[in-house]
Amino acid sequence: MAKLQKGNIAPVDLAQAAIGPGMAIFSRYSKVLESDGTPMRVCTALGLINQALDEYLTEQESDYDADTRWALAWFEQYGHNEGPFDEAETLSTAKGVSVKGLQEAGILLARGGKVRLLKREELKPDWDPLKDARMPIWELTQQIIQRHRTQGIDGAAALIAKVGGHAGVTRELAYRLYTLCERKGWAGEALAYNALVVDWPGIMDAAKTTAMKGKQSVAQDLEGF
Repeated sequence: MAKLQKGNIAPVDLAQAAIGPGMAIFSRYSKVLESDGTPMRVCTALGLINQALDEYLTEQESDYDADTRWALAWFEQYGHNEGPFDEAETLSTAKGVSVKGLQEAGILLARGGKVRLLKREELKPDWDPLKDARMPIWELTQQIIQRHRTQGIDGAAALIAKVGGHAGVTRELAYRLYTLCERKGWAGEALAYNALVVDWPGIMDAAKTTAMKGKQSVAQDLEGF
C-alpha cells in the first residue's frame, strides 16, 4: 500500500489497485481455505483485501496530531452537520483535547449546545500557517484543498511552500478522507480529496520552486514528497 501511495495513485483508483496484488496471491494457490476448512470464496477474498486497505489507512492516524484525530472521528460520524455538544466533549476527552481548544484552532463552531466542523468556504481566506500557533493537519489540509479549488495548483503550492515537511501528512489524510467519503456516499467531498492527490506532483513541483525563492531549508524539507 505504501508503494501505491508513493506512486501517487489517485484515491479513486486505490481500492482497485490493491485488489490486483491481493487477488494475484489468492489465485496463486489451487485452493484457499477459511479457518473452518471450507474453501474461501472470491467475494470473501475481496472483502479481506478491502479490510486490509482500511486498516492500513487507519494506522496512518498515528501520524496525526490530536486535533486532527478528533476532527477525523467527528467527521466520520457527522460530516459537516451539527452534533451534540456533550458528544463532542466526550470525544475530545478521549482524544486529549477540548472543544474550546478546537474552536480556538479554527476548525469547528460550537454554539447553542451544538458543534460542527467548519466547511472549507468558512475558513479564513487570508490564513497564514506561519502565524498560526496551533495548526492541526486537518486545518492545513482543508486550507490547501480550498486554495486548490479556488486558485489552482499555484494557490495550493504557495501554502505548502510555507509549511515544508508537514505537507506529506496532508496527502495521507486526503487518502484517508477520500476512502471515508466514498463509503459514506459523500461524492462531492470525495472529489475534492481525489483532486488534491491527482494534482499532488504538480503542486509539489510548484511549491519547491516557490520555496527555493525563499528559505532554502523549507525547499529541502519538501524533497521526497
